[in-house]
Amino acid sequence: MSRICFPMMAVAALAGAVAIDARAQSSVEVYGLVGAYAGKMQRSGDAAAVQQINGGGLTTSFIGFRGKEDLGGDLKVIYALESFFRPDTGEQGRSAADPLFSRNAWVGLEGSWGRLTLGRQTNPAYLAMTQLSPFGSSVVFSPLVLQTFVASYGSNVLGDTVWNNVVQYTTPTVNGFRGTAQYGLGEVAGRPGVANLGLHGSYTSGAFVASLSAQRLRVNVLTPLAAEQNALLGGASYDFGLFRLYANGSRTSIDRGRSTRTGDLGVSVPVSAAGSLLAETARSRIETPGAADTHRTTSSFGYGYRLSKRTDVYAIYSRDKRSGASSAGSEAVGLRHAF
Repeated sequence: MSRICFPMMAVAALAGAVAIDARAQSSVEVYGLVGAYAGKMQRSGDAAAVQQINGGGLTTSFIGFRGKEDLGGDLKVIYALESFFRPDTGEQGRSAADPLFSRNAWVGLEGSWGRLTLGRQTNPAYLAMTQLSPFGSSVVFSPLVLQTFVASYGSNVLGDTVWNNVVQYTTPTVNGFRGTAQYGLGEVAGRPGVANLGLHGSYTSGAFVASLSAQRLRVNVLTPLAAEQNALLGGASYDFGLFRLYANGSRTSIDRGRSTRTGDLGVSVPVSAAGSLLAETARSRIETPGAADTHRTTSSFGYGYRLSKRTDVYAIYSRDKRSGASSAGSEAVGLRHAF
């Protein structure tokens, strides 16, 4: 008997409906990215390497639907519904734990005064890493992202890269500056203060990009934390022409608990009109009361080549070392296509 995946059937049905509707409404758009990589992957402390073909890579694969309606008087309704998927198996989500619209699911209003949105939304601190790491927002190859958000690498910042139940306001861009405030409700009966709070600012001027984020986390995805975590993340990049340099730092702390400090440096060097060399290293110090400090160093080196404006290929080698475990290496080649 064939097995039916109802969540992905729903996505397919919605895609068909939007495609039909898009003929009448130019403001409705279907978009996404599909990528996969093949390689040998091993983290420090793993017993052995795993030969694998996996979805995602430099960017996690997803399909999305977005649109807007002009209400007149400098006011628009906007929305986005985005779903991660795994092209190596055809399954929906980054894992079985993901909801249908795991990347984004929000609706809001927009005008010259800014943007107000409600729903499941990607954390702006994570979005900033697209411009602050030569490996972008990759949860597989970017040392900055791995040590900041990925659980198997320590997950210095608790919570997901996407927050649930969020009210978010984003200012218009003024002289290169833009700010975002987000409040993620924990929805715990009798405990209105159990919620996440994030304040984010960014500045762009020509070749220079900078970002600063401050977060207070009291909810880990859907479960209230035993103690809140405070996190401060900042970084900048500058394009010198011959190369682009990246630098980042973060600090997290839990009251009477674990704290971390992370530093990150990266560089991207164009070697042709379509190809670039990439290198990045992140190092974290983890402080736990009553225990010796531990450290983790993760580095990635790669080459990316654009086949077109929407398609590129890459080869990456990574090295990982944490206290008390031997170092390990990973190597992979991949392909991604945006649509």
